[in-house]
Amino acid sequence: MNSPAGADAGRPPAWFSAALATEPWEGLTTVEGTDIAYRAWGEPADRGIVLVHGGAAHSRWWDHIGPMLANGWRVVALDLSGHGDSGRRDSYTLDAWGREVLAVVADAGITTPPTVIGHSMGGLVTLRLASLVGSRIAGAVAIDSPVRDLTPEDRAARQQRAFGPLRVYPTRQAAVARFHPVPDQPVIPYIRDHVAATSIRPVEGGWTWKFDPGIFAREQFTPELLTRLDCRVALFRAEYGIVTPQLSEVMYDRLGRVAPVVEIPAAGHHVMLDQPIALVAALRTLVSDWDHSLPGTPPGPGAGTGA
Repeated sequence: MNSPAGADAGRPPAWFSAALATEPWEGLTTVEGTDIAYRAWGEPADRGIVLVHGGAAHSRWWDHIGPMLANGWRVVALDLSGHGDSGRRDSYTLDAWGREVLAVVADAGITTPPTVIGHSMGGLVTLRLASLVGSRIAGAVAIDSPVRDLTPEDRAARQQRAFGPLRVYPTRQAAVARFHPVPDQPVIPYIRDHVAATSIRPVEGGWTWKFDPGIFAREQFTPELLTRLDCRVALFRAEYGIVTPQLSEVMYDRLGRVAPVVEIPAAGHHVMLDQPIALVAALRTLVSDWDHSLPGTPPGPGAGTGA
């Protein structure tokens, strides 16, 4: 898997530096007694995009993505409870996380149903939200989200290979040096460095990760929960990710064979860490099409998934 062109080995390219230089508006709202933090780019508008991170991740994974989607859109990335700078709960569910998404939409000044885009576990949150209140969102996009199988983060936690009791590192540098995505994969160094630096918090005795290990004790999303939705839906898969073509076909069938399946070439599971430009291009194309077309009807017999 190759990195996008335009960066020297140790120097980020102009597009990345420009994205990080775009200052977001930082917000905080309370949902069912827990503070939920979020970041927003673009002016409050009647067109909104919400970015939902994966398990043990946080909103800052989208820092270089959000500004590139904000042309004419209000783009919001939130920290789900138990993640990032949001508060913790005694227990976590996909349904509660979905309600957090809706609350952030309202608090951020998005006045019409938004398009919700989720990665990995965030895609499961997105699909669950769409199945419950599809009429309140314009579209749902799941990026390499394995309906039926455990996400790699869930599997690693249950097998006690990662995400156990939080270790405290003596220095910030020591914590950052231990960062790697799960599942591990080649990533662009300057993006890894930014995400790693925003994934830790100071505690007594040093530094530790921001997520709550309790997030992995939630229920699983199964294909039985996936039905045709009352909103547009699209499925993205990474060429070298965890959603196989066969699983994509199962999800496509469950959704009534109306959801395009889009493959991001040369990408691993953590698409925003290794193929961000391809991801942005695909998302821009999708939301532009949805913004200028009417919802379609199911394809005829024999139709397959999109490219």
